[in-house]
Amino acid sequence: MGDTEINIDWEQSANIAVLIAGPTASGKSKLALKIAQEIDGVIINADSMQVYSVLDVLSARPLSEDMAQVEHFLYGILSPTERCSTGVWLREVAKLLARDDLKNKNKIFVGGTGLYFKALIDGFIEIPDISSQIISEIEALVAPLSRQQRKDLLADRDPEMAKILLEPDRQRLVRALSVLAQTGRSLASWQKDEQQGLLGSYNLKKIVLNPAREILNERIKKRFLSMWENGAVEEVKSILSLDIDPSMPAMKAIGVREISGWLAGEFSKEQVIEKAIIASRQYAKRQRTWFRRQMSDWEWRQ
Repeated sequence: MGDTEINIDWEQSANIAVLIAGPTASGKSKLALKIAQEIDGVIINADSMQVYSVLDVLSARPLSEDMAQVEHFLYGILSPTERCSTGVWLREVAKLLARDDLKNKNKIFVGGTGLYFKALIDGFIEIPDISSQIISEIEALVAPLSRQQRKDLLADRDPEMAKILLEPDRQRLVRALSVLAQTGRSLASWQKDEQQGLLGSYNLKKIVLNPAREILNERIKKRFLSMWENGAVEEVKSILSLDIDPSMPAMKAIGVREISGWLAGEFSKEQVIEKAIIASRQYAKRQRTWFRRQMSDWEWRQ
């Protein structure tokens, strides 16, 4: 994919918000920087892993020289010992949008976390905080379950949510059951409450980058090989030194588990690299599926 051309009449637009989504390694950060330079914009992270410190390399955070050219926000703002939910991220975005020094700046939101974009546009219900004890108990319950067992458990405990989460992965199942346990209400019920997004006053340009599969697969391979050579192992050593609960989101970043296994002598270097590349490609496939279902009205570009 060469430089992606975006057909927006910048001169005639004011108060612009450009939203750039796409699977991992699709070139989102490069495009965001290009647009930000064209329209005097700032870049706001919309990726759930890039909010964490320590994971600069493994989360593919923009390079320091790129971040020096244009203001970047919400990168590396949380410790890996903290949880970043959609609600936490959205509150940070609301603070940025309210800042006087940024009100005349156009905004470029960029990342691969679809739920962040959905909340940004459609709003997000503030569900009460879930206790760590409840989360831990639900995680322990869900961890050993097979795909079919996860579906059966959700159908039994929360039939309303089961109609929405047809193929619940572990993370979404834990979320749904934790909300039910904490509040006594189905997550589906919470989601029906009236919501309001944060970008109602902006002129929106919504873009999904979607390179051909063979191109994306090759990029994923090259990028992880580069990560390995440029600090990924050191990052994993740093995050392991924090003795973080394995259930924390930062511990689930692709590469952390694989490199941890290599450090423990469980895998060879070649096996680690292969596992991480496969995991990244599987993640990209899940992202594409979500974007196709939820962002069909966005502008799709290769």
